[in-house]
Amino acid sequence: MNLKGKHIGFGITGSHCTYSQVVPQIEKLVEAGCKVSVFVTYTVKTTDTRFGKASDWISKVEEISGQKVVDSIVDAEPYGPKKPLDCMVIAPLTGNSMSKFANAQTDSPVLMAAKATLRNESPVVLGVSTNDGLGLNLQNIAKLIVSKNIYFIPFGQDDPIHKPNSLVSHMNLLIDTVEDAILGRQKQPILLEK
Repeated sequence: MNLKGKHIGFGITGSHCTYSQVVPQIEKLVEAGCKVSVFVTYTVKTTDTRFGKASDWISKVEEISGQKVVDSIVDAEPYGPKKPLDCMVIAPLTGNSMSKFANAQTDSPVLMAAKATLRNESPVVLGVSTNDGLGLNLQNIAKLIVSKNIYFIPFGQDDPIHKPNSLVSHMNLLIDTVEDAILGRQKQPILLEK
């Protein structure tokens, strides 16, 4: 499928160790001819970690997308009625944000954009990165995986021995998953070995 001309929302939540896998996917979407609007949570915008400074990550995605990140719920809301997205991606999606999304809580620009996209019956693609995907968050994965217009980037255990509950999406499959989601299909297989 040709993604040229598609308007893709890209939500980033606070799985800081995964940014280096996700940011190149934003670049690939832009190279494929997509308009990419990036949404960030408060944690992404303000938290410096050993994986990099928040301001550096924000600058990088703004440079790639060619526009300022959306960092408030108020600024994210119009992406439903006034600026509809062809697809909304959330990657990485933390267990915290996944729990809120699965239970209809909207406390960040990322979740507001996802909710607005679902309201338009357009696809939302989720790229999980959570230490409790096979723990307390498994119920939220189950709730989302059977929901209409929600698709998962294929995922698996990233360290079954040392972190047996941890799940991470294979972010290199992000664009393939978006293409399938726009056509109403889940990228298969959804469960992958490391």
